[in-house]
Amino acid sequence: IVNYPQVAELGIGATVRRPVVVNHPELGETIAIRDMVYLTLSYDHQLVDGADAARYLNDVKARLEAGEFEGELGLS
Repeated sequence: IVNYPQVAELGIGATVRRPVVVNHPELGETIAIRDMVYLTLSYDHQLVDGADAARYLNDVKARLEAGEFEGELGLS
């Protein structure tokens, strides 16, 4: 539940190690162990458009995967 004056809440689950399929430049598709986490976004649908929320989550995901923790504030 998002309580006023908040507009959204980003939930970050526990980090766990899981086997996933990755594309290796030399080996092609291979199975590797990676740290995985679930991200959830709850937001006030009266104030935030769903497409903007999806873009925000995709941006967070891309930054986490690339290790790019510095950047502009807000949506890029």
